[in-house]
Amino acid sequence: MSNPNFVILFVDNPVASGEFYAGLFGCKPVEASPTFALFALDSGLKLGLWSRHAAEPVPTGTGGGGEIAFTRGAEADVDATHAAWKARGLKIIQEPTMMDFGYTFVAVDPDGHRLRVFTPAKVA
Repeated sequence: MSNPNFVILFVDNPVASGEFYAGLFGCKPVEASPTFALFALDSGLKLGLWSRHAAEPVPTGTGGGGEIAFTRGAEADVDATHAAWKARGLKIIQEPTMMDFGYTFVAVDPDGHRLRVFTPAKVA
């Protein structure tokens, strides 16, 4: 069985979304055009940003239905990421909070896709 290693988000404007994620990831896309941007991340994951207006078959819905999770090592790292993203102007839809799975907050990208940052709860 294969493990997924490529995620595609349907976006309104791949150029703008590419710039947004380049700022988050600290790297440029390995491929960029008016209809598609591709990031090849150090983790091995590939993230594609495909224009919802050019994708075939045309995606249904209005977007923003996905979530990308970023793991951090400690609660202080979650707080530091929260402060940095807030300073960059990202819309925060959940302030840092403790949940059953760990300490977390959630921001959104320009298309409403959720960006969750968390550190897993310590197992007793």
